[in-house]
This record gives sequence, C-alpha cells and structure tokens, in this order.
Amino acid sequence: MRLRKHGVTAAAAKVGIENAETCEGGKDKSLLFVSPRRVFTVCLVFRLVNSLLVQTYFNPDEHWQGPEVAHRLVFGYGHLTWEWKKGIRSYVHPMPFAFLYKVLAIFHLDTPWFMMRTPRLLQSIFAAIGDFYSYKYSDVLFGHHVAQWVLFSQFTNWFMFFAITRTLSNSLETVLTLVSLYYWPCMRNSSNEVPLLSRRWGLAMAALACAIRPTSAIIWLYVGLLELFVTRHKLRFIFLEVIPIGVLVLALTSLLDRLMYGSWIFVPFNFLKFNFLSSGGDYYGTHPWHWYLSQGFVVMLFSFLPFSISGMIMSKQWKLAALIGWVLGLYSVLGHKEFRFVLPVLPIALLFSGYFLAALGSSNISDGSGKESSKFWAVSKFKLWPAVIFLLATNLPMTLYMSLCHQRGSEDVMSYLAKEAYDDKVKSILFLMPCHATPYYSVLHRNLPMRFLNCTPSEEKGVPDESDRFLADPVGFAFEMEKSWSTPSHIVLFESEETHLKEFLISRSFKEVKRFFHAHFKVDRDLQASVVVYGLT
Repeated sequence: MRLRKHGVTAAAAKVGIENAETCEGGKDKSLLFVSPRRVFTVCLVFRLVNSLLVQTYFNPDEHWQGPEVAHRLVFGYGHLTWEWKKGIRSYVHPMPFAFLYKVLAIFHLDTPWFMMRTPRLLQSIFAAIGDFYSYKYSDVLFGHHVAQWVLFSQFTNWFMFFAITRTLSNSLETVLTLVSLYYWPCMRNSSNEVPLLSRRWGLAMAALACAIRPTSAIIWLYVGLLELFVTRHKLRFIFLEVIPIGVLVLALTSLLDRLMYGSWIFVPFNFLKFNFLSSGGDYYGTHPWHWYLSQGFVVMLFSFLPFSISGMIMSKQWKLAALIGWVLGLYSVLGHKEFRFVLPVLPIALLFSGYFLAALGSSNISDGSGKESSKFWAVSKFKLWPAVIFLLATNLPMTLYMSLCHQRGSEDVMSYLAKEAYDDKVKSILFLMPCHATPYYSVLHRNLPMRFLNCTPSEEKGVPDESDRFLADPVGFAFEMEKSWSTPSHIVLFESEETHLKEFLISRSFKEVKRFFHAHFKVDRDLQASVVVYGLT
C-alpha cells in the first residue's frame, strides 16, 4: 500500500493497515477511502442527498441573510432586514447564491422547485468540501483508518446533518474553518512537515471566514497566537504573512461592500460593536453563562459526547481540545447564545469521536505523536459494533425527525404559495406571525406585495415591536392593523394565533384554504402545531 509521507508518522501509518480485513486478491477493504477523488465523491453524494432530506425550518438567517439578499441583487426585489441598513452584514456570504440565481435566470430555471432547493444544493457542495478536509486533516494526524471513522462521525451526527447544508453563514464558516485548520503548521503533529505556502493558504481561509462572520476571529486568535509561539520565523509570520494577507482580504471585502452599499462601510467594526460592545444580540434573548456546556454543545454532540471526551484523552491532541474549550468559553461570556454559533468546533469534537471509534477496533493505535497509546485503552474489536449500532440508533431517529418533521410548516407554506403565485392565484400576502417565521421573496419569486410584522430592535429599551404586540393581543392588533391595510388576498398565521383570530378573519370574508403541519412541541413560544393559509373569498 502506498501511503502519503506528508504529515503521517510511522505509527499513524500502522493504524491504517493493522487489523485490516482482506478480500480476494489480497486488497485491503479500507482502500475504498484511500483515493482522494473517491473520498470527495462519497462526501459530495452524501451531502447532496442530505440537502434534499432537510425540509424543515431552523433559523431565519438561513433565508433572510443569504438567499433573500442574493435574490434582491439579481432580480431587483427582496427584503433587506435592519442589519443591512445598519451595515453589520457583509455581502461576501450572499454572493455565491447571487451567482447561482443568475445562472438559473439565464437558463430560465427559476421555477419554484429550483428556487427553493438549489441554494441548499449549492451549500451541500461546500459542506462536502468541509467533510473532505476533515478527512484529510484526520489522515494527517492519525492515518486514514482513523480518518474513515471521523467521516462516519461527521455523517451520522444528527446536528451536522441537520445544519451543515443550510444556507447559514455559520455553515460556510464551519467549512472554511475545516479547510484552514488543515493548512496551519501549529495544528499538525510537527510543524516542520508543513511548507510555508500551506500556512498562507490557512491564513487566507481564516481571513475569509472572518469576513463572513467576524466572530470567527475567536477561533483564529487562538490558532494565530499558537502559531506565533511555535514558529521560528515570528517577524516573517507577522509582517510578511498575517498583515499582507489580512489587509488584502479586508480590502477586497470592503471594496465589495462599498459597491453594494453605495458607501464605505466597515462591516467587522459595526458587527463587533453591535454584538460585543453594545450587547445588541441580547435583544433576541439571553441564556445563563453555562448554557453551551450544560445544554447547547451537549445537545449538538448528543450520544457522541462520551466518545469525543474519550478520544480527546486517548489522542492527547490537547491543542485541538483546548481550541474547543477556548471557543465555548468565550462564547459563554456573551448573553445571547445559539446552537449555530459554535457549529465550527463541532466537527473538531467529532474528530475525537472518530479517533475513539477507530481505537475500539484496534489493539493499539497512534496518539498522533508517533507513540502508540497505552494498552489500558486497548479495547477488543468486538466492542466496536455495539458502539456503532448505539450511535446510529440514537442519531438516525433524531436526524430524520428534525430534518423532515419538526418545524416544516414554514417551508411547506412558502412552497405552496410559490406554486400558487406561479399560476397567478396569489395577489398579496400578509404574515400574521412572529417576524421572519418563513422564507420570503427568495422562495416565492414573484414581485407581489407582502407584509410581515416588524421586529427591528428599538433604540429605547423595553419598547415592544410589532411582533411582540401582536403576540400579546392578536385580536386588538388585527383591528388596529385593519385601519391602514390594503386587504391581502392571503393571510398566513400559526394555529396558536388562529384560535384568537378565526372569527375576525371569517367576518372579513376570509376562509381557510390550506393547513400544514409544523411541530409536535413548542420551541420558544406557544405550541405552533400548524401553519394555516386563509384566502379572501
């Protein structure tokens, strides 16, 4: 077997061949994943299927901060949320989707199905690149036998399946993080094995990740300081690599934002000022400091948690383990917390899980430093398959339920309205539901009058927005809105508010035309069991 010398120690190479079962002709079955092209093909096919199976709604940003902005750029209509008016979002992230929409428009493929599905299909290509580099990075650290189990962990973890193909900036940030980590010398077993050109690629990917999400600097501050500590050429690293590459990426992204905004906007400063200096993110809710450690990241790892912890201890890759702790620790300081914020370090935790699974099937295994782990950790191979069955049995149901069932009404209702609008059966739409609860023009793809409840943060604390006032008194809000509205042809609302407004709607000549299942249990408000469409008779 031909093994790559680059970054693979002799002991790590041994892992890839020991205990290997042979088939006819003496060929190693594990050769399925030796070819890089074959590995990427497997990743790409899996993520394409993944994107088609994700049919639920997770977070407004996956539609409103990416495809919606891109739709406005290409087709001339689409809603820009308050973040774009305050200049705290960069146009770097929407650009790939704008290019996609332009291609669809040129070939007249901008039909409801393509408009709804192709953004996630594009993201699935990015996700496959992330999987591929996660495999390559694991291969460099531990050998391809471990890398295969890392890939298994990536594919079967419920949250990775649920989130990585969504059009969130966090998803693309995660991909860039995995690509960049592969190129950083300080994140390898021996930095001497990595050429300086590799580090420059790592710097470029890290800078791009920061351009997309400035909070990604939390990750790269740790990695950069570690690299500065271990490198022998500190001045060259700072003045010939970090500063030139950082300035170049910042200049290019600032120029793009200048063209899009029409004036010079320094997005990283505005973003950090709102989210860190003014605690603007707290407007959307706060959590206790320990939330990531006690709930958030634990839920994301789910049944992989004990495997990841064991893998950290066994592999002795303390630099990577400390990176996870660093990110969780700094994000814990912020009041507003979300699962997606720490998505970039989830694949790192799953890397450790893959290491432990590989150890379950080996009598000895490299810890990444060129030494085999203690026999204390050696576990009989027959214990591997119960672990695999346990992970599949716990993650597969969660994956299918969260991707196919929970909160799917928001997606289904817009798919339905898009088809109706395509057939000229919709004239205008009013969304009487919490703001940003559905996709918008990027899915409807018809320049029709639409109205949703505003939830722009107020300059004065304690002042409720439209969305809050509606939820507090649906009937009173509807009577007040009726005085100034232009009667819509369709009204969309959740079942929980329908119970209050049904008589009001019927008395205004509206009747139910379609109902979509949404959720079995409540998330942050009352149970929103279904999404209902009322039409003007």
